[in-house]
Amino acid sequence: MPIKNRYSEMHAEIIGWRQDFHRHPELMFEVHRTAARVAELLRQFGCDGVVEGVGRTGVVGVINGRVTKSGKVVGLRADMDALPVTEITELDYASQTKGVMHACGHDGHTAMLLGAAKYLTETRNFDGTAVVVFQPAEECGGGGLEMCRDGLMDRFGIQEIYGLHNMPGLPVGHFATRPGAFMASADEFEILVHGKGGHAAMPHEAVDTTLVAAQILISLQTVVSRSVDPIKQVVLTVGTFVTDSGASNVIANEVRMAGTVRTLAAENRGLAEKRIREIVAGTAMAYGATAEVIWRGGYPVTVNTPENAGYAAEVARAIAGTVIDDADPVMPAEDFSYMLEERPGAYIFLGNGDTPMCHHPAYNFDDEAIPYGSSWLSGMIEARMPV
Repeated sequence: MPIKNRYSEMHAEIIGWRQDFHRHPELMFEVHRTAARVAELLRQFGCDGVVEGVGRTGVVGVINGRVTKSGKVVGLRADMDALPVTEITELDYASQTKGVMHACGHDGHTAMLLGAAKYLTETRNFDGTAVVVFQPAEECGGGGLEMCRDGLMDRFGIQEIYGLHNMPGLPVGHFATRPGAFMASADEFEILVHGKGGHAAMPHEAVDTTLVAAQILISLQTVVSRSVDPIKQVVLTVGTFVTDSGASNVIANEVRMAGTVRTLAAENRGLAEKRIREIVAGTAMAYGATAEVIWRGGYPVTVNTPENAGYAAEVARAIAGTVIDDADPVMPAEDFSYMLEERPGAYIFLGNGDTPMCHHPAYNFDDEAIPYGSSWLSGMIEARMPV
């Protein structure tokens, strides 16, 4: 199962779709132009069913195989949304939307799955049903969860599901995956420290919220170093620290901090929240301040079903020959995790070559990766539902 010749023939066409999506990036659930174009193309291909508005703005295409005796239904997923990043690539197809760009390669993911859908409708060389899922709002919006809540798995009878993501730094044509936890969960927290503002020259008459917040910030790192099993990865980062004072001679009345907690072990999500709340409350009390924690649960751990991760690696190996099937897990989060909580499946990385990392304003998806990605996607259907 090498790269399929059909994708070489279709390469320019798929690049055209990809670069069109790149010119017109859309955020979160507001992917109306992208979703409409995806649905239009799926109908042109001859999909047996095209449903729009799943999970608000998601699109689902149904493709029946040459035979459907097996009764199997396999899903393939791509994300459609962009990021609030100002592009600096100066490409001739650069974003035409100010402050928005495809800085994570979702334009490439969508185009590759469209290429796979076109190939599958042409060949139908499988026994069962392929379901192609185009999801909005992967970037913090939880579009995967919304599609699942909208009955994605049951409505379309999906029994197992697969997805991919490009990976800068991994050579084009190479793949990487692993069984079990592959990408981290991501929960957000906000901490508000309340004290008593005052003059910098008279700290004894104030409750210095900046000092209290600084002590909290440092103590939070003990969640990782002293509360969590050292062999179970957790990353805690405070990314925002803001006082309500704008002057050097003022003791702030309030400080706001915000950050994230990421882990590869689901049980550590609850432990981290518990310890953060205890540290914040105890530290504030010790200094005569008060504090509150606002917790926002985010994406769960992305866990590849071991057996399905093996299937994904096997198909990738047949295409590329170079596959890392025991790749190190990574700490970014991915809302394909919600789909993997509902059905067995696997997620895999596809090399994007020596490019800036995802979310960088100079990032660009490498179009040379398209034949590999589309071949893997359609290959999963043919391998899991052979005629």
